Amino acid sequence: MPRQPRPVIPEIPLHITQRGNNRLTCFFEPADFMVYLDLLGTAAREASCRVHAFVLMTNHVHLLLTPGDEQGPAAMMKSLGERYVRYVNRRYTRTGALWEGRYRSSLVQSERYLMVCHRYIELNPVRARMVAEPNHYPWSSYRCNAHGEASTLVTPHELYCRLGNDVRSRALAYRALFDEALSDDTLKLLRQASQGSFTLGNIEFTDYVANLLKPTPGSDQLV
Repeated sequence: MPRQPRPVIPEIPLHITQRGNNRLTCFFEPADFMVYLDLLGTAAREASCRVHAFVLMTNHVHLLLTPGDEQGPAAMMKSLGERYVRYVNRRYTRTGALWEGRYRSSLVQSERYLMVCHRYIELNPVRARMVAEPNHYPWSSYRCNAHGEASTLVTPHELYCRLGNDVRSRALAYRALFDEALSDDTLKLLRQASQGSFTLGNIEFTDYVANLLKPTPGSDQLV
């Protein structure tokens, strides 16, 4: 049976998650996080994907990006996965699977959920009780988005840019978003969407995506 394709629509944000095999550790020391981020930047540029937010946990990753074309995310994750696995296997003299099968992805409605998804991703270390504040965790995009820290990896989304007229005002407005906690219902919705590769948006957005992904007559495309 052919695999169900992951819905991808150019210029519509995508929330990607990937976990370690059997939820085991993928990042063993600080150098591993740094190598992954460097490889992510290269793979994203090669695949025309703009990364807006990320977090690297010890055994999984979250990415929020906008693809320039339909093939970009798959090409990016394939290249990134292969390069990072080669690095880990060489460094730690290991073999076998590092990642848990295929990555998962969810289309995100920009106006309604993009900033919510930003917060969900960058608050992962806080929810995991690894740190008390998101700026204490070095392996996420929070310091870039909330404090204007320079980054060659992160490309601000248009909605982020609307938060202010300059870096300082945008960062200040972004930090203010974190004053309001994500509700349990919102957390549940985000998790269901990412785990099931469902569309994250209202009914109008869901219908819009369904129409765009509807196969043309005579096509054997799965949706």
